[in-house]
Amino acid sequence: MSCDPPSCLQVSLVQAASGLEPADNRAALDRLTPAGADLVVFPEAFARDFGEPGSDVSGFAEPVDGPFGAEVARLAEARRTTIVAGMFETSDDPDRPFNTLVVRGGVDAAYRKIHLYDSFGYRESDRLSAGALEPAVVDLHGFRVGLMTCYDLRFPELARELSAAGADVLVVPAAWVAGPHKVEHWRTLARARAVENVAYVVAVGQPGPRYTGHSLVVDPWGEVVVEAGAAAEVLHAAVERSVLDEARAANPSLGNRRL
Repeated sequence: MSCDPPSCLQVSLVQAASGLEPADNRAALDRLTPAGADLVVFPEAFARDFGEPGSDVSGFAEPVDGPFGAEVARLAEARRTTIVAGMFETSDDPDRPFNTLVVRGGVDAAYRKIHLYDSFGYRESDRLSAGALEPAVVDLHGFRVGLMTCYDLRFPELARELSAAGADVLVVPAAWVAGPHKVEHWRTLARARAVENVAYVVAVGQPGPRYTGHSLVVDPWGEVVVEAGAAAEVLHAAVERSVLDEARAANPSLGNRRL
């Protein structure tokens, strides 16, 4: 990472597991947030893990300015960065909170997961509420950053909506459940979203053994810039404006769309 905004965005991916005690996870935020990055991305549900499949997580829901969001904001200011991290947010239905990404630092925003994980034997919609059908894109140091969460990665139409809103980078925090074929799905879908939208993808998962790990950054050519294994790890990469410009000049597919 040798350049600065607006020519590049220095990104850190924190592949770390959240536990069942929210106070411990807030302490982990402090311990794991590196200095020197423009953007630090933690996984989905970092404020508190999902627990056993089908668990009621409503008792751990908070407003975005609650204890977890406040700690994210404090650390973003202290480390002079922008942090993205997953949490359960209170909703109008007290039994079914939102699965939310809170963003604090150079920009304040929140994204509520649209596509709930009703697949591979899971029923996330039994315990959580889906967010509004509103693509979330924020401006950060001259880059447009689109937000997605985990299962959202399987839906190219959401990535395209973010791209249509000007996204240069798709940020995807996840708790991608481990299992047969799952690492290949994760890697393939991340690369596909990058290629078809001529954008960077920054995809950050919780580690094994429950989840797949394999956090990665993919450039707009579809090349993997950096990738973790299954274990806990912190990765660093640069999102480069010159690479975006070159790829979009060579591959103007977004402008060639007919539908």
